[in-house]
Amino acid sequence: MIKLGFDWMNNKSIWTVALALALAVGGCKTQKGKLEFEKPESGQKVLLGEQLKLKLNFSEAAVDSVIYSIDGNILERKKDTSAVVLDTQKVGLGDRSITAKVYIAGKEDIAYSNVVVLPPSAKNYGFEVVNTFPHDDKAFTQGLQYEGGVLYETTGRTGESSLRKVELQTGKVTKIVPIGDSYFGEGMTIIGDKIVVLTWQDNVGFFYNKNSFEKTGSFSYGNSKEGWGLTYDGQRLIKSDGSNLLYFLDPTTGKEIGSIGVYDENGAVDSLNELEYIEGKVYANVYQQEIIVVINPETGAVEGRINLVGMNTENRQPVDNELNGIAYDVAGKRLFVTGKLWPKLYEIKTVER
Repeated sequence: MIKLGFDWMNNKSIWTVALALALAVGGCKTQKGKLEFEKPESGQKVLLGEQLKLKLNFSEAAVDSVIYSIDGNILERKKDTSAVVLDTQKVGLGDRSITAKVYIAGKEDIAYSNVVVLPPSAKNYGFEVVNTFPHDDKAFTQGLQYEGGVLYETTGRTGESSLRKVELQTGKVTKIVPIGDSYFGEGMTIIGDKIVVLTWQDNVGFFYNKNSFEKTGSFSYGNSKEGWGLTYDGQRLIKSDGSNLLYFLDPTTGKEIGSIGVYDENGAVDSLNELEYIEGKVYANVYQQEIIVVINPETGAVEGRINLVGMNTENRQPVDNELNGIAYDVAGKRLFVTGKLWPKLYEIKTVER
């Protein structure tokens, strides 16, 4: 065997270093002139209403045009790469995609970035118990509403789900109908002389006559495939599905007509569950947390956070005992809360911290 003057195995490390250097130099060359955003940094969190500067870092001085877009909607067209200003109040809360398309001599280049628009910090509240009332500790509460001096309630669990009318003072169930053996009952609300009831994963909701509890119709869900909480703002049904979205439904047909994302100062607020519309805001309990968030339904901003930890400790089980019932007495301005299999219903008032 003839031994070559160069020993590959002994100089393997030298070749590795040389190759890495070559790639690094080549990489620098390919990055030169790359179109990218100098501002904002990708993923940057900004406050709703903030005036955000969009600025490109690009070596070419002369361009034909630049088109800035937010979530695919054109924000501004320019003839140079100077900064433009985004009013975040106009784009709303959530993750917003930003693009800049630059055209030079008929060629297109694109820069990408994104920001997360968040609301101001929510106010924090504790609670005081004003009164307690008996509650059926076998009721797997899913929806709750107070009207005309009585409570209307839906309960869950497949084969056990029901729609009920309940005396506030005694907790006595005065009227009850099963939702159906194959359905898992969820949230409910009242619109005039009818009650609207959700099911969990069956993609269907029902209309009932409020007086007779006779089922009068049904509707299918839209983009939201699950039913969790439901309330009515006087014009629209508002529905939750365990995500951070609130869905708006036509109150006559149940057809989905829109949605909005819910965010606090930290980001998306997921697991929105039972809902109640109170004086222009949506109160939503957060699943498996002793928290009710107060949401502006027009913006999706969480404006308040009610901590209910320690309210119900009586024979509390580690699972299937979650807070899951919010009702409001409009005339008396009383707030009621209860939960799955809770032996009591609580009248509370909030205390700002």
